Amino acid sequence: MNNEIELSKTEILEDRYSRLKLIPWWNQDRLSNAKIMVVGAGAIGNELIKNLALLGIGEIIVIDMDKIEEANLTRSVLFRKSDIGRFKADVACERAMEINPDVRAIPINANIIDNIGLGVYRRMDVVLGGLDNREARLAINQACYKVNKPWIDGAIEALNGIARVFIPPEGPCYECTMTETDWKLINKRKSCALLTHQEMKEGKIPTTPTSSSIIGGIQIQEMLKLLHGDRNLPILAGKGYVFNGLTHDSYMVEYQRKEDCMSHYTYENIIEKDWSVKSLRLIDMVESVKNDLGDKAIIEFDREIVTNANCTCGYKKEIFLPIHLLKGEDLICPACGKGMQYDSAHSLDGSEDFLDRKFVDIGIPLLHIISGRAGLNTKHYEFTKDFNNVFVNY
Repeated sequence: MNNEIELSKTEILEDRYSRLKLIPWWNQDRLSNAKIMVVGAGAIGNELIKNLALLGIGEIIVIDMDKIEEANLTRSVLFRKSDIGRFKADVACERAMEINPDVRAIPINANIIDNIGLGVYRRMDVVLGGLDNREARLAINQACYKVNKPWIDGAIEALNGIARVFIPPEGPCYECTMTETDWKLINKRKSCALLTHQEMKEGKIPTTPTSSSIIGGIQIQEMLKLLHGDRNLPILAGKGYVFNGLTHDSYMVEYQRKEDCMSHYTYENIIEKDWSVKSLRLIDMVESVKNDLGDKAIIEFDREIVTNANCTCGYKKEIFLPIHLLKGEDLICPACGKGMQYDSAHSLDGSEDFLDRKFVDIGIPLLHIISGRAGLNTKHYEFTKDFNNVFVNY
């Protein structure tokens, strides 16, 4: 009998999560079954990923398009000097699984604005942001509201930082918090189609590993409370935690919901289809949606697709890219050197002359959701066949 008691004590001590389970409201199974998206694998992202791994989160999706530079090494606990030149997401996921073999970390080296399908967001429990880009935050915000998923934003500068929680469909969202200055900066980036890619990059943000640790920690704490939603724990929903590292003051801000905010749109009728953006042609979906909703139905994209460019000298060329990915050199006429005008589309009615193209050919990401509409009747169709290409093949 005593041997059985001793064995039981040993098993408890050897359990990786035994100290966590001592918290009265803790449910480790929820963490083990959770799917968390981390957008940005820099200073804040490293802290988020590290903590997710320590907590035993079952699946971590890490999205970042950048490679490691030497300057990252002062603020990113998961990176080493030998990692310079490698993709941040790849390295962060490798280190997360080294920290805890129980977790599955999936890297996606991509631009969050254009390359992540809504079906990826739809399968997450919580989305965590560690970004320094307003446009990317706005894209995450709109995606999360469309598929009704909470997200937690983190931002740092020097010794200061802020963490805030947005829970659709009620309450304020990130767009509700944006100021006139925020919009001016975003619109400047969007309108500068002739700027080079380098000129469009925002300035580097001065940060420290201490501020990223604090803000990343707050984000994870809020995530934990969201995952234990039935425990009636207080959550920063629609609020922000502001930390001043100079004086160690901190305070809460409460945001107001703007009823006319364009981000407050949630897809209510999502239909999973055995479609892939790699194989389905535009005409195939047009015909399917018309069969479903009627002959007057149209397809609506959630992004503007630049179809072609035209020059006054008569030169024309096809582009077929989301407008966000358009670069200055794409609009310089190779024939005369002048700037060209472009045509774009955000919907299809079946009369277009490029309907033989596949969805991947016009910049639609894997596992995305595209809408069909006839009058006020709207349905949303997911390219579910892409699931394995996003999740299973890693």
